[in-house]
Amino acid sequence: MRKPEMAQAGDWQKSSFSGDQEGPNCLEIGAGQSAFLLRESENPGTVLEATGAELVGLIRHLRRTALSR
Repeated sequence: MRKPEMAQAGDWQKSSFSGDQEGPNCLEIGAGQSAFLLRESENPGTVLEATGAELVGLIRHLRRTALSR
């Protein structure tokens, strides 16, 4: 994953795990021109860029970590 200098997404989608709250503890995902963009709503100026394969790897890792607890 890379931190793009000027990442912009047209629309950001909030994680369903965040519920209906507008609080600052939300992971958001957007589509860039050639990659997915990830940001935390508490700090929307920091955006990570990930290819589809990198995003799949991150999700798999998080699922394995959550299941091992």
